[in-house]
Amino acid sequence: MSSMIDFYFPPVDPEQVLLQLSTHPFVSIEGVFNVRDLGGYPSTTHPDHITKSSRVFRAGEISRITDAGKAQLRALGITKIFDLRSDAEIKKFGTTLPSIDGVEIVPVPVYKVMDYSEQAMKQMYEEFADGTPKGFLTSYLDILVTGVEPIEAILKHIRDRPNEGCLFYCTAGKDRTGAISALILLLAGVADDDIAKDYALSRVGLEPAREMFMSRFPALGENSAVGALNSYSARAETMLAVLEMMREKFGSIENFLKIYTSLTDDDLAAVRANLLVVEPKEI
Repeated sequence: MSSMIDFYFPPVDPEQVLLQLSTHPFVSIEGVFNVRDLGGYPSTTHPDHITKSSRVFRAGEISRITDAGKAQLRALGITKIFDLRSDAEIKKFGTTLPSIDGVEIVPVPVYKVMDYSEQAMKQMYEEFADGTPKGFLTSYLDILVTGVEPIEAILKHIRDRPNEGCLFYCTAGKDRTGAISALILLLAGVADDDIAKDYALSRVGLEPAREMFMSRFPALGENSAVGALNSYSARAETMLAVLEMMREKFGSIENFLKIYTSLTDDDLAAVRANLLVVEPKEI
């Protein structure tokens, strides 16, 4: 299995990883991987505006956060963390929620019930075996439609607490987290290419946790193993295909949110206003 992993999913150069992890949009929180700030992206719908920094963060699982990491998290102004994982997932991987003074951790699972049996995992990975975005299109549409509760909770936090940062995460911080990040950036008017580039950064963001994730793959046949590795990928073209699919199905992200959540046009305008700030001009 290890040789197959290296063939289909070669490691990223360590120097490149360190360089990228030390620059925007990556954020350092000790013990947490794949942490990124959704701030700093220009809006195509609001000229001269960019997404606010230090307001909305995305990450992989936080169960290994250190005391230093907790202090870093508080220093970022984060007051609420949304956990997108299911109870079954938490039990499967033996991870626990840390206690962080001054920070509320809210469980809002995208999937309340999820089958982690070996047979179910093999079947899921088969859908990714051909290396095309097809499996992701099905998966991400399901995440958005099924995950309306966490989506609404996160957007209401942004609407109601514009000066308090929030962070949301799943196990890898790539799929559930990536789909919801794309939705938030779309609402702010961020260009598809920038959303896709942000999504693709998970390829580097996951590298420090590479061995942990590879050890979690069940015993698989070759086709399922290739699918598992493809499912672990984060390619810009995948997210571009997802964004195209969303427009085909819903017309706009605003339409999607008004269909599937209780948020109104006024709510969405308030969320958008709290996501954006006038871009500072260079002197």
